[in-house]
Amino acid sequence: MSHRVVVSLSVAAVLVALVLSAAVPSTAQTAAAKKAPVPRTAWGKPDLQGVWDFRTITPLERPQNQAGREFLTEAEAAKLEQAAEDRNEELLVRAAERAPVGGNVDRRPDGTPGFYNNFWLDQGTKTIGTRRTSLIIDPPDGRLPALTPSAQRRAEARQQYLKEHPADSWLDRSASDRCIEGFNAGPPINPGGYNQNMQIFQTPTHVALLTEMIHNVRIVPLDGQSSIGSVRRWAGTSRGHWDGDTLIVETSNFNEERRWRNATRNMKLVERFRRIDADSLEYTYTVTDPETWTSPWTAMIPMQRGELPLYEYACHEGNYSLYNILSGHRAEEKEAAAKTRR
Repeated sequence: MSHRVVVSLSVAAVLVALVLSAAVPSTAQTAAAKKAPVPRTAWGKPDLQGVWDFRTITPLERPQNQAGREFLTEAEAAKLEQAAEDRNEELLVRAAERAPVGGNVDRRPDGTPGFYNNFWLDQGTKTIGTRRTSLIIDPPDGRLPALTPSAQRRAEARQQYLKEHPADSWLDRSASDRCIEGFNAGPPINPGGYNQNMQIFQTPTHVALLTEMIHNVRIVPLDGQSSIGSVRRWAGTSRGHWDGDTLIVETSNFNEERRWRNATRNMKLVERFRRIDADSLEYTYTVTDPETWTSPWTAMIPMQRGELPLYEYACHEGNYSLYNILSGHRAEEKEAAAKTRR
C-alpha cells in the first residue's frame, strides 16, 4: 500500500499552471521563432536562460502495444491528445466523490486521480513534437534495459521491507515524501504530475538549474576541473562544459539513500542541453549504472519556453504531512495489537 502524501500546491502555483497551459503561441509566432537564430549571450555561448516547460503525455518507455514502432502517425498523435483533453473535461464535470482512506494519493485502480482532484495535476495534453512513441531513444526498443540480478534482489528486498515497515519512521519514506527531492525534478528531469518547469541561469563560469518541483537548484561550474569532493548529495555533484553549442553536465557522487529508480550511489549521469530555436530546448540524458541496468540508456525530452516566472512550490523539507503519515501508521499498529489481544 502506498501512503505518499505531498503538501498542497500554493494557489499561485496552481494559477500559473493554468495560465501556462492556456498560453499557446500562435502558429505564425511559432514559425517565426523557429526561423530566428538561436539567441546568444554577450560572451558568445547559446543563451539557455529562461523558464522551460517539459510537460508531455509521451511516456518514458514505449508502450507494449506500440512495440516495434518508433513514431506515431499524425492521426494517432491527435487521437491521444484529444483523449487527454476529453479525460480532463470528464474529470472536471463529474460528481464529487469521497476518497477512501489509504491507497495511492495520485491514482486509483481505474486510472482516475486518488485523493488529489484532477485540478491539481498538470500532465499536459500534447505528445512531443517528433511523435516518438517513447522518451527513451536508446535502447532502440524504447524500453529500459533489463535489471541486473543484484538490482532485482535489491528491489525485492526493498519492497518486502516497506510492506512490513511502511512508516516506522520518516526514514522509511521516500525523498519526495520528505520534500527533499521532487519526483520529476531529478536529476535527471522527467515529466510527471505537476510543476513541470525548469529555469536556467547562466554566467560565463557557471550555470544554475532550478526545477519548480521542491525548488531544487544545482549550481554547475563550467571549468570542467572542479573537485567532486567526498560528500554524497541527494542530487549528486554536477560539473559542466561546452561541446560546441551543447552544454554537457556530468553528475555523480549521489547519496545512496536517494534510490532513484533503484539505482546505486555509483550511477553516472550525462545531461545535454541544446537550444534549438527561440522557443525550444532539447534535453537529453544518459544513465550508466552497471550495478542496476545491463546497459546504459538514453532519453530525450523537448522543452518549450514559457513567458511567466516560477512560483513557489510549498513543499518543505520534513514535509508537514509526515506527522499524519506516521501517526496514521501508529494508529493502525494500535488497532492491530488490540485485535491480537482479543
